[in-house]
Amino acid sequence: MNGDSTRDRNRPACTSQNGADGMSLRSEADKGRRIRVFRGFDALPQFRHPVATIGSFDGVHLGHRALLDRLTAEARARGGESIVLTFDPHPRITLGRSEGLHLLTSLDEKIDLLERAGVDNVVVIPFDRAFSALSGREFAERYLLGRLGVEVLVAGYDHRFGHDRIDCDGLEALGLHVVRVGERQVAGAHVSSTTIRRLVEAGDFAEAERLLGHALRHTEPVGACGEEIAKAPVESASDHPENNDKI
Repeated sequence: MNGDSTRDRNRPACTSQNGADGMSLRSEADKGRRIRVFRGFDALPQFRHPVATIGSFDGVHLGHRALLDRLTAEARARGGESIVLTFDPHPRITLGRSEGLHLLTSLDEKIDLLERAGVDNVVVIPFDRAFSALSGREFAERYLLGRLGVEVLVAGYDHRFGHDRIDCDGLEALGLHVVRVGERQVAGAHVSSTTIRRLVEAGDFAEAERLLGHALRHTEPVGACGEEIAKAPVESASDHPENNDKI
């Protein structure tokens, strides 16, 4: 995934293992469109009125969908483009905190779900030690404003940025317009990647899929040093760094 790659959105909705159709994450208007995927910040085009959000988006669950729905709505209202900035590898791997981590989606699966949600562009950030050391101000000025020219940032109500965990008020002080999205609950349950991972580990796949909003594809265990050690399908029951748990 070097530079810009384009993926065809003409593909069927995900299907759970008993053959039942999974919930399609894109509207009829989005079908047939194409998503652009960029690796890093070195070969980016000039985006049209860019509206962005950032996070790991593991699982692309219903909490993420609230952000993505607002992202695409804000982009449409401005005649602009929606951009999701996500990380590879997962930040916990780079930071040495991956022991026991079971990712809900691979990078390709995540991108597939993002394009089904109607996202125009994905920028995959190589999350290394140097990037993890950036302050929120450095990240906003160097990348959001400098490289992408972001006009609007869509963020969770308690999302924080950079190693110093700057909040949305701090970003607005830099001149970046921030749209905050509230917490998403389903039947009183907080929706987060961590919650869903715990449900999967407990074998409660039906509840995990309810919070995901789509069929569970697989979990991807990683070792203490971050290497992938398995990639096993999980039997489907229907067959927001801990920064607002987007990682």
